[in-house]
Amino acid sequence: MNKLLTISPSPHLHTDDTVRKIMFRVMLALLPALLWSLFVFGLDALRVTLIAMAACVGFEYLIQRFILKVAPTITDGSAALTGLLLAFNVPASVPWWMLVLGSLFAIGVAKMSFGGLGNNIFNPALVGRVFMLISFPVAMTSWPATRQAATDAITAATPLGILKEGMKTGKPLSQFMDVLPGNGDLFLGNVGGSLGEISAFLLLIGGLYLLFRKVITWHIPVSILVTMFIFAGIFRMINPGNYMDPLFHILTGGAILGAVYMATDMVSSPMTPKAQLIYGAGIGVITMCIRMFGAYPEGVSFAILIMNGFTPLLNYTIKPRRFGGK
Repeated sequence: MNKLLTISPSPHLHTDDTVRKIMFRVMLALLPALLWSLFVFGLDALRVTLIAMAACVGFEYLIQRFILKVAPTITDGSAALTGLLLAFNVPASVPWWMLVLGSLFAIGVAKMSFGGLGNNIFNPALVGRVFMLISFPVAMTSWPATRQAATDAITAATPLGILKEGMKTGKPLSQFMDVLPGNGDLFLGNVGGSLGEISAFLLLIGGLYLLFRKVITWHIPVSILVTMFIFAGIFRMINPGNYMDPLFHILTGGAILGAVYMATDMVSSPMTPKAQLIYGAGIGVITMCIRMFGAYPEGVSFAILIMNGFTPLLNYTIKPRRFGGK
């Protein structure tokens, strides 16, 4: 009686994919952008990455081992990936203890308090990032200058930061366009920012790898980026003197990192393609509203977390068609 045979109805889908393999593939996809960040920011980028990954893995082990009293699951790679994504969302100059606190919040509050992997409602890395942004706004918005910048420069504003400051003062774009990087620099990575927003090209290369390996589908990334492009394009046509071109918004900030690597999180995103398109469109609209009319220059993190909260409703409302049904 201890070895009951559990039978489930067909159809049965067989695959050799495991959680560990999927997490490893995402980390592999992020490797080119990580290497570029090491070139741009030097050892600080490596320091931030190692601390975040070690802290997330360590906190997950301690919580499972001593608080939840369950077998630790740190070998599945999910905690390490959370740390890597958290590192991609912070400046390379952030103090180590802030990063440790952000890792604790990401793992302890956003992941383990909900029951661990597969049960969390919100993306843990983004929760950790938003916690750090609200708690330590100065450190989280002080961006180190890149190696390509002048040697006497310690910090440098991001392109979205420059744009937001110009909009606050009411200046037309023509007065500060000369200090904004071109779309070519944004695409290749010759700009400052967090580790995960300095090279759209390398992030897209990793995204294509994830599509090829079927770790993600096209629905969420495309719906986010297309919605942002259309939203920005409409305002650009209405008033070209005050609003940047749509491609600028796609290539700068955390748009591509969020669309490809964070909004596509299997746990916190919808299941069906139709729901994913709605989910992605919502992220795109909220992101652009925050960028254009909100207090923060960037809105991707907030937009993804807001739409994470709508995921259960989307899954309930838009259900997949039953096998064999009409």
